Amino acid sequence: MQATLSNHWPYPKWIAHRGAGKLAPENTLAAFKLGASHGYTMFECDVKLSRDGVPFLLHDSTLERTTSGTGTAGDVDWEGLSKLDAGSWHSATHSGEPIPSFAIIAQYCLQHDFFLNIEIKPTPGLEQLTGEVVAKQAAALWQDTSTPPLLSSFRPESLMGAKLTAPHLPRALLLDTLWNGWLETALMLDCVAIICNHKLWDASSVTQAKSAGFQTLSYTVNDDATAKRLLDLGIDGIITDKVDVFSPIKIP
Repeated sequence: MQATLSNHWPYPKWIAHRGAGKLAPENTLAAFKLGASHGYTMFECDVKLSRDGVPFLLHDSTLERTTSGTGTAGDVDWEGLSKLDAGSWHSATHSGEPIPSFAIIAQYCLQHDFFLNIEIKPTPGLEQLTGEVVAKQAAALWQDTSTPPLLSSFRPESLMGAKLTAPHLPRALLLDTLWNGWLETALMLDCVAIICNHKLWDASSVTQAKSAGFQTLSYTVNDDATAKRLLDLGIDGIITDKVDVFSPIKIP
């Protein structure tokens, strides 16, 4: 376990999913700005690599759902990706909103003292390389700050790449199921946190994670009953789409 965060968790409890959840086109600067307007100071986003190795924000492996492009995103150079419309799919208001590079989002967060949870979302086959490149750029961008971004991934290979490249950056293992060996894998990767599908957290799993020294975070929480259950369990972080419903200022 990394000593730097094991005794002090600097991040806020409430985290805006992909910038502003579903209120703006996900993983865009517009979404981050909208999330911030609702009082959020920590954001989650997905980062992958262009064909020429530029980290940028996109959730899916393919471009069709959230951009004007087609095909595998990782097969396109950054110059081509930067020209795509990543807003019209959401609403006419956001027509022409570009895909942001990771550097642009990092600069926005640093300028406003916002916290960031970077999900390393590799194109299949580029798991470790994506972790290495994202961690290297994050380390450079946040080198003069006291609170680095939290790097997370469903892919242990990506987290291993991040660990080998920038071991001082905090890491979290993302889980959609409690597969055999999840706790041991998080320990092997020197993670500081486990981020689970909210359905996986119960008294037993929370106890296992906390007893091993991990912070516990949950995605994607969009209703009061689920939020209350998790808070009662002592969850340390909640990722939500409902930035207009859950106020990070008023809710502990």
